[in-house]
Amino acid sequence: MDRKEFLAGLGISAASFTLLNCAGCAKSEEGPSSVLSGPVNVNFTLDLNASANASLLNNDGFLISNDVIVVRKSTGNFIAVQRSCTHENYSLTYQSSNSRICCSNHGATFSEGGTVSNGPASRSLSVYKTELTGTILRVYS
Repeated sequence: MDRKEFLAGLGISAASFTLLNCAGCAKSEEGPSSVLSGPVNVNFTLDLNASANASLLNNDGFLISNDVIVVRKSTGNFIAVQRSCTHENYSLTYQSSNSRICCSNHGATFSEGGTVSNGPASRSLSVYKTELTGTILRVYS
């Protein structure tokens, strides 16, 4: 094998390797970006007297249940939004100090009402209704 044949073979091998790696980078329909909206047909209750739900006894407390973030705002009212970011489906968290919902992966932020306040997300969160009866909080679509 002469130098020219060797370099030609090396070039084909490198091109094949690059092509295979690039094909592996393509987004899958089953990956993080495939589910960008929250759960549908939501209907569950939380007993605020249960120790698992104790964080909701305090203003600015929150918890995650059934892929929904449930927050007791500083005013005492409850809000409920989807748990996953509408940008790439990563988990969100509530920041009580800023009264916003945040994605730590790409920096997207949402208001307590679910609207985008900072990208890269461009779609609002699914928002669910809440109803408090005694110590039972119902979260529903």
